[in-house]
Amino acid sequence: MIVVATADFEVYHGVVNELRDRGVTFTTIEPDEELPEHTEVVITGPDEEVEGPRVVQAEPDDPRRAVDEALVYLRGEGGRTIVGVDPGRRPGIAVLAGDTVVAAFQVPADDVVAVIEREVADAVDPVVRIGDGARLEGASIVNALEDVRVELVDETGTTPYLGTGARGMGDVLAAVNIARLEGEVVENRDIEPTPGELQVIKNRSREQSAENRAIDEDLARRVAAGELSIEEALALHRGEDDAVTADDDEE
Repeated sequence: MIVVATADFEVYHGVVNELRDRGVTFTTIEPDEELPEHTEVVITGPDEEVEGPRVVQAEPDDPRRAVDEALVYLRGEGGRTIVGVDPGRRPGIAVLAGDTVVAAFQVPADDVVAVIEREVADAVDPVVRIGDGARLEGASIVNALEDVRVELVDETGTTPYLGTGARGMGDVLAAVNIARLEGEVVENRDIEPTPGELQVIKNRSREQSAENRAIDEDLARRVAAGELSIEEALALHRGEDDAVTADDDEE
């Protein structure tokens, strides 16, 4: 049984809602009350002292981590944290603790590294497994990650069939499958973009541009190499255009 024992309202509210959302059976008590029989995990606040067989302290702004830790302990799956990534324009991200999926995300490509870094920040010996399908996007993620083991995974067959009502879940489910496959350890990945891949980047920049204008090939190559985001490339492109216009005006 999980017991929530805290006088901190924010911690209580966050943890209880998280447990309810996951359909977990739990009970609540005051911190100074006696623990119920069969208590296995106690979740409390960061500055509270509660005795129990396993005590997990929850931060008010991040109750999910405490609930994840409690559930992993309760299920007896104390394995390492594994983050699976199905790269692309809207990467799917799955976070596993042992064999249990504890979190899943689908975020814009520019946000994926920040999400991964947040999820592995406090983990012991985590591993990030990235699918090899979207070459440029995957290489950009590999090259941006530091101080964490990264594996490149053959993602052939990782995207499942999606039945009625499951549309849009493919990238996340693929990320779960990628997380469960061992890959080749990589520290960086150098990719020479093809003309077609550069054109895709230019098209994406045009879609994001308020002026409906695409970046040039040099900037597209820097985006492909992970040196710039499309937003940064567009800002540079606008700056170069402004400089040309200023020179013309002076003439």
